[in-house]
Amino acid sequence: MKRITMTLSAAAIALALAAGAWWFWSARADTQPAFRTQVVQLGSVEDTVSAVGTLQPLNYVDVGTQVSGQLKTIYVDYGDRVEKGQLLAQIDPTVYEARVAADEANLLALRAQRSDKQVQLALAEKQFERQRRLLSERATSQDQYDSADANRKSLIAQIAVLDAQIQQAEATLKSDQANLGYTKIYAPMTGIVVDINSRQGQTLNANQSAPIILRIADLDTMTVKTQVSEADVPKLKLGMEAYFTTLGQPDKKRVGKLRQILPTPETVNNVILYSALFDVPNPDLDLMTQMSAQVFFVIARAENLPVVPMSALRPLPNGGYGLRVMENGQPVRRKVEVAASNRVNAAISSGLKAGEEIVIDQAPRAPGAAQANAPRMTPRL
Repeated sequence: MKRITMTLSAAAIALALAAGAWWFWSARADTQPAFRTQVVQLGSVEDTVSAVGTLQPLNYVDVGTQVSGQLKTIYVDYGDRVEKGQLLAQIDPTVYEARVAADEANLLALRAQRSDKQVQLALAEKQFERQRRLLSERATSQDQYDSADANRKSLIAQIAVLDAQIQQAEATLKSDQANLGYTKIYAPMTGIVVDINSRQGQTLNANQSAPIILRIADLDTMTVKTQVSEADVPKLKLGMEAYFTTLGQPDKKRVGKLRQILPTPETVNNVILYSALFDVPNPDLDLMTQMSAQVFFVIARAENLPVVPMSALRPLPNGGYGLRVMENGQPVRRKVEVAASNRVNAAISSGLKAGEEIVIDQAPRAPGAAQANAPRMTPRL
């Protein structure tokens, strides 16, 4: 009986020692945190300001008419390419041709009247000279002399009036000739007809405003007009790179340089937006007016550098960033230099190499893990 009791006691002691060892190592493992890691790879990081924009031609002109009348003929159509000086349209010239003809006739009449007065003046000069000689010889009266002098001076004044009337008639003729010329509308620039606002046969009234007939645009260079929020405007710098994609070609990136930020904002739904402009070439003419553009202004870009998630970085008290790198199975803190970053990733310029393993964060412990790892109490025997 005694031997059996000793055997049971030894078994109980061995079981207790095994339970204690299990508890020690499980508790020690539970105190050591688990990490989520990632192998560093080379890549590119771009920090951008995004905005929505629309396309419009860099150079365009609205072609209107300076005279009223019926739009007799339009010689071009949508999409036609026109050269500077090409005839585009014509207003009915009948009224303006009649005005020019009347002005020319009036001018001829005034010049004829002036010629007649010149002849009369020549005769009056001779009569006056004769009266002057006769008066010096006391062969005529003072009254006849004065009458001849007055007739001469009157004719001189009448010729001066005719000269003024001729100048006025010439100015009127010049104006009406210009208006007659305006009935033919020529292209002020080389480009493509992108819009036609008037129709053939339509009566246009230019007395109140200049009616627009069509628009010519140079589509070889397009301007992207974007709306940038007031919070992002300080990040923009003139000359910085900008690129965009369109809905129809989302995989084709077109690049330009920021040219201008308009100083006057627009308010849309209580949001202050500033217009930022940049130009892009359009050699294939596949960019059209009023197309929508998803725009990105490049603040910083780094290429072919080690890339890490922003969640792995921690700001340091003296500036810069630090992260934890796995060395011999243990996380070691290391200071790194960031070349470029955005909300997701950061490109590291120094302090880290591709292929190294970094700690992203501490792996979350499953609920109840501590209780599961705790040793079970064994009842005494």
